Amino acid sequence: MMKTENTNALGIIFPNIYDELVPELTSERLMASLPFASRYRIIDFVLSSMVSCGIDNIAVLVRKNYFSLLDHLGSGREWDLTRKNGGLTIFPPFAEKNMDVSSGKVSMIANLTGFLKSQREKYVILSDANIVSNFDFNALLDTHIESGADVTVAYTKQKLPQSIIEAENTTKSMYYTIDMDGTRVKKININSKEEGIQNFSMNTYVFEREKLVQLVNEVLIAGGIYLERDVLMPRLGSLNIHGYEYKEYVARIDSLKGYFDENMKLLDNENLDALFGNGKNPIHTKVRDDNPTRYITGASAKNVMVADGCVIEGDIENSILFRGVKVGKGAKVKNSILMQDTVVGEGANVDYVITDKKVQITEGKELKGTDTFPVFIAKKQVV
Repeated sequence: MMKTENTNALGIIFPNIYDELVPELTSERLMASLPFASRYRIIDFVLSSMVSCGIDNIAVLVRKNYFSLLDHLGSGREWDLTRKNGGLTIFPPFAEKNMDVSSGKVSMIANLTGFLKSQREKYVILSDANIVSNFDFNALLDTHIESGADVTVAYTKQKLPQSIIEAENTTKSMYYTIDMDGTRVKKININSKEEGIQNFSMNTYVFEREKLVQLVNEVLIAGGIYLERDVLMPRLGSLNIHGYEYKEYVARIDSLKGYFDENMKLLDNENLDALFGNGKNPIHTKVRDDNPTRYITGASAKNVMVADGCVIEGDIENSILFRGVKVGKGAKVKNSILMQDTVVGEGANVDYVITDKKVQITEGKELKGTDTFPVFIAKKQVV
């Protein structure tokens, strides 16, 4: 059941920002469209969290490779966002004049000036879509209002993933840590290499709507393109910027290995409950009318997450199977992620493998990666 409407805030989601960290998976889709946890897409989590907190006016600002996202989101019916006023609005690059698909968030928000000025909500919540969590946006908004802050940024206390520190493309896919003075942000660090526990920004912000429009237009005139570097960092003294520590379960997608690890962590019931259970809000996704998964006589399954529509004749263990996967007789699948409609032929042996959608692994083939280097097979490939 959806919660009551929260007229104080509208949501803006940026689904493309970190595509370059997982180029293997984002050549034909964006980060927000990545399949996750056997039946979901990454965007389902932030979208469902916003809706569960009563945010019913949500804009999604896409850059490229967004057709799979359009197909997944549709009119927003699964998230109760099919509304006459507000609801789900998807802004493709060509919807606004002079939209630069390689630019940062500043120009993207600036192109929404007319839209933002016409809205009724007092606050705007900005979020990227490379993070999986069951986020209580009401708690974030309440903290922002009570503190009197101009801007509030959500962060987690954790070590920086080695994969993002070593990434070659972080000049475009920048990440941020923050230094705190009590609850106030005193410094924002770009692409920090510090070891140990850091205040790692979730790139989730609360602004007053009118203040956001003002700041973005000021910075755009001066040639700025990045929200953190060009809007927030030069104004740490003049703006009251607060931090909000998020202490619940978080999965960050920062590399192919990170994608593999964060999925596999959900085979641990403690992590699964932390994300989906314990009274948290439901995560909604596009419905696909599949039959229940069938386990044919002689099949075995141990510690797996399996979506609807699968047919299992072989052995599966420590693996995540998305909708419509078929595992043939005598086949063995271990420590693997098989995306939608993957077919594993009879007698095949698959270990530490990630398959994209509609991959075919033919009879008797043996594919083995390692826990530090899983094998990836691109969409529709036949092996």
